[in-house]
Amino acid sequence: MRLTLPLVFATLLAVPAFADDDRVEHYKGEPSRSLEEALQNLSEYNGRLKAVLEGGELAGDDFHDIHQITYTLENALERLEDELDAMEDDLEIIHQASERGEADKIEAAAPAYFERADKL
Repeated sequence: MRLTLPLVFATLLAVPAFADDDRVEHYKGEPSRSLEEALQNLSEYNGRLKAVLEGGELAGDDFHDIHQITYTLENALERLEDELDAMEDDLEIIHQASERGEADKIEAAAPAYFERADKL
């Protein structure tokens, strides 16, 4: 009995880990390696998702299609989050440099900020 109980707990703890691994390897979706690619994937795959959802009552392969589409959309949104974080960092540098009158820091950070902002 003493050995059985720890084995049961170990098995129960291991099951969620295997489930998470299966999800990651199940389907990866299209990558979003850049801001441009993320925006393109967002537009294209939102269109695909809308088409499935507007096709009437969801049934059969619709669920599989939605499942696959959402992986690509999640990748695109993750890239957008990363890009927005970088923009926020650059803007904070610009903001703080403006308080201190540091033109060189503003001029150094502004191009990276606008490179992303102009694409959005």
